[in-house]
Amino acid sequence: MNEQHRAVGRVKEVTSLANPLVKDIKALALKKFRDQQHAFMAEGLKLVIDALDLGWQIKTLVFAKAGLGNPTVEKVAARTVAAGGTVLEVSEKVLSAITRRDNPQMVVGVFTQKYVALKDIRPKEGPQGGDVWVALDRVRDPGNLGTVMRTVDAVGAKGVILVGDTTDPFAVETVRATMGSVFAVPVARATAEQFLAWRKGFPGLAVGTHLKGAVDYRSVPFGNRPVLLLMGNEQQGLPDDLAASCDKLLRIPQAGRADSLNLAVATGVMLYEIRRGALKLEAVQA
Repeated sequence: MNEQHRAVGRVKEVTSLANPLVKDIKALALKKFRDQQHAFMAEGLKLVIDALDLGWQIKTLVFAKAGLGNPTVEKVAARTVAAGGTVLEVSEKVLSAITRRDNPQMVVGVFTQKYVALKDIRPKEGPQGGDVWVALDRVRDPGNLGTVMRTVDAVGAKGVILVGDTTDPFAVETVRATMGSVFAVPVARATAEQFLAWRKGFPGLAVGTHLKGAVDYRSVPFGNRPVLLLMGNEQQGLPDDLAASCDKLLRIPQAGRADSLNLAVATGVMLYEIRRGALKLEAVQA
């Protein structure tokens, strides 16, 4: 780190686990403190760069002493300082404590949380398929949520709506499972009542997977309409009120002994089928 950066006064060398800044970052492992600080942690140099490129507000950059002299790390540190953030140069022991990993990434970023307001979601039609949003009811598992967000990103869907009491999209485990997609996928939150009120104005097709679904998921002509995909809780599936709000209840046929799919897998199957329908539409129009 050159002397110009040090002169700013925002670069601090930290070797003690008792340092208040380190304690605050470690506390982000708990939802209570994430909510209090309105912040979350993301690990890895690429993720931090992606987040900065996408306009996320960085509060603190933490990097290992081994990163000194790395021009990419120093550039990110300079960007952090320019954005008004703090830069911590720490020992590997401190970095391991922050990430709770024995072999931590060289760089960790602390970012301000960001949600999209439900009222601001206005899905549009498109010549190659309409906007796709995924609504997850009371999703409990951070790995499932993170994987769904990563898949939403991969297929080019627009975002995720969390309905009811769900796991935290900014939990460390969720962020890890997104593999960086947490910064690319808009997330909204709503109670079931708020969601159902918003759904009444949804301008496209609302579908949900359900064990009682009568329609094979491969038989729906999605066309160029916006699509709202409702997926139920891991244990209970879609509750009656959300199921009743769907235009169609779909089933994914099971050929083996398993009577259901993992939530993230089922969501992935549905998203790629919706995407396939859009590609078929594009091919027909071409």
